[in-house]
Amino acid sequence: MKDWNVGEKGWDTNTDIQEKAILVGVISGLDTEEKVKEYLDELEFLAQTAGAETVKRFTQKLARPDSKTYIRSGKVLEISEYLESHKDINMVIFDDDLSGKQTNILEKEWKVKILDRSSLILDIFARRAQTAQAKTQVELAQMQYLLPRLRGLWTHLERQRGGIGMRGPGETEIETDRRIVRDKIALLKDKLSIIDKQNTTQRKRRGELIRVALVGYTNVGKSTLMNTLSKSEVFAENKLFATLDTTVRKVVFGSMPFLLSDTVGFIRKLPHHLVESFKSTLDEVKESDILVHVVDIAHPQYEDHIESVNKTLHDLNAFDKPTIYVFNKIDLYRNNNYDDLIDNEVKEEIESELKENLENNIDNPCLFISAIKKEGIEEFRTLLGDMIKKQYEIRYPYRPKTW
Repeated sequence: MKDWNVGEKGWDTNTDIQEKAILVGVISGLDTEEKVKEYLDELEFLAQTAGAETVKRFTQKLARPDSKTYIRSGKVLEISEYLESHKDINMVIFDDDLSGKQTNILEKEWKVKILDRSSLILDIFARRAQTAQAKTQVELAQMQYLLPRLRGLWTHLERQRGGIGMRGPGETEIETDRRIVRDKIALLKDKLSIIDKQNTTQRKRRGELIRVALVGYTNVGKSTLMNTLSKSEVFAENKLFATLDTTVRKVVFGSMPFLLSDTVGFIRKLPHHLVESFKSTLDEVKESDILVHVVDIAHPQYEDHIESVNKTLHDLNAFDKPTIYVFNKIDLYRNNNYDDLIDNEVKEEIESELKENLENNIDNPCLFISAIKKEGIEEFRTLLGDMIKKQYEIRYPYRPKTW
């Protein structure tokens, strides 16, 4: 994991040693202990994706976060004592965003690196970014994350030096640094604007083909499904945010061509500035004709994942598009939920009822597949082919059909 100390300038990308971390979650508002446990499970997966090993978790019930340390003094002391007895732990990760002041105080108290959910996700995105667009988007998100935290993080810039000979006109150092960051943000936005124009031109050149976009929570198998349908080699890995850049492939079912795009995965509590930075990447979703919403049916919180993705689609004004819900990893679902005593007929009945309930709640076509084992792929191809054909007929009602 990149050794980025948010209390200092710069990134150190040369460390290959696996870091050990403590996770901290807060139970507040409508959250329950079970819900916070789910959040921390996901945070642990994020930490693992970034290259860190989780050693311990701490949670605390709070009506509202403490302005100085986010958690109460008793919990700060408890974590401090644990760190004292476990010298190999060098990082504490909070599941919620911290201010620069909170980060700085906790770093001084615990003498370890302090990260929050946003900075951890930014670290993963920075590692995953490959193209100029993704790198620019991540850098923009980093700058937007850093700007409101400058005073709290950089203590050597907190106040203008006083005393004889030190009074006079001019900016304080902190104001200079803020101006530099704002200028950098403006520069990155201009660079993204140019890239967006180039991408818009590329999309126009793709002609009149129907567009299908794969959307879904991170690590649900979108890239694996993309490889199965397009017979291409899109990078796929069992880690969060394996795909950052939108990949587009031309696919032909029989003699019917269409464009298939694989997009960045969504996640709960995704930092707002990160969503804003990546909206240009999600233009492929907005301009698509059909959405394939891929869901990991084997995940215990798959319903929450569907809700998170649909919320983002609402924000992008893309929720009302024709959609197929593809519940992937049905093989893993069976391994997790069935035992040897259940016969195939009972299994089919259970899955039939589950599918019926899902379709009633979602009000869209649903089907179960295993992208990695190619199960249910032919049924999916038939359903998707029918939807694509219908879209072509709507768009070109007077054109002779060649498929």
